[in-house]
Amino acid sequence: MPLLQKKHPAPAFTTLNQQKQTVSLADFLGKKHVVLYFYPKDDTPGCTIEANEFTALADEFAGLDTVILGVSKDDCASHLAFIEKYVLNLQLLADTSGELCDSYGVWQEVEKDGVKKLKIVRSTFIIDKQGMLAEVMYGVNHAGHAQAVLDIVKTL
Repeated sequence: MPLLQKKHPAPAFTTLNQQKQTVSLADFLGKKHVVLYFYPKDDTPGCTIEANEFTALADEFAGLDTVILGVSKDDCASHLAFIEKYVLNLQLLADTSGELCDSYGVWQEVEKDGVKKLKIVRSTFIIDKQGMLAEVMYGVNHAGHAQAVLDIVKTL
C-alpha cells in the first residue's frame, strides 16, 4: 500500500476504544481536528513516554479543538489497563484486525539484526476538521513528539 500524503482525504475508520465504544472519524468531522497516532504496543517504554507526553499536553490540544486518538493492535482490555496504570488522558483505539493500520500504511516490514518482520511503524496523522490530512509523519521518535504535533496543530 502506498504511503499517505498531506492534503489528501484521511481514510475513514470505525473501531472500538478502551471502553468498547465505537469511534469513527466521522464523529469529529466539522467539529474537531484529530491527532491519530499509531504506536507498537501498550505499556512498553517508548509507547508509555509518548502517551504520557500527549496526556501532559491534553488540555492544550483540547483548547485547539483537537482530539487525540492512539492506535495499536492491542485489545480494549489492554488499552484500558494502560490508561488506568498511567492515568492517560486520551482515547486508545483497538485495531485487533489490523485494518486501520493497513489503511494508514503503518503496518510495514522492518529489518532488525538481519530478521525481517511486520510491525507498526510509529506514525502520526493530523486530520483537520474537514477530514483532510494536514500532516503525515511516518517513523517518528516518541520523545518530544507530542510537543512537535501540538506546534503543528497550532497552525491549523
